[in-house]
Amino acid sequence: MRRLLFAATLLIAVPAHAELPSASGADIRHALASGKPTVIDLGARTCIPCKKMAPILEDLAAKYRGKASVLFIDVHADNAAAERFKVQMIPTQVFFDAKGREVKRHVGALEKADLVRELNALGGR
Repeated sequence: MRRLLFAATLLIAVPAHAELPSASGADIRHALASGKPTVIDLGARTCIPCKKMAPILEDLAAKYRGKASVLFIDVHADNAAAERFKVQMIPTQVFFDAKGREVKRHVGALEKADLVRELNALGGR
């Protein structure tokens, strides 16, 4: 009974927080070849601005499912991705058009409205 009470207390005290998994190379290739716009957020799970963006990215990934790809890469876990995308500071968002070409880049946290505007401008409606 004591364990059950402790577990219940933890569930109440710790808010559920799912995060986008860190995208693999295959996920990135698939997204860029999908014919849909893509935004890749390169950050780290330990970065405070990145943590603030996590629920926004998760929400947009669900909202744009089938229309655009919203990916996250933890550059602390995937140093090669940081090099591949020439990331100098985190978070960095890289926007790709439907042909998989980089069209815009932003360094720093980005508000949800700004992400939505960029995805819509790229045709992700």
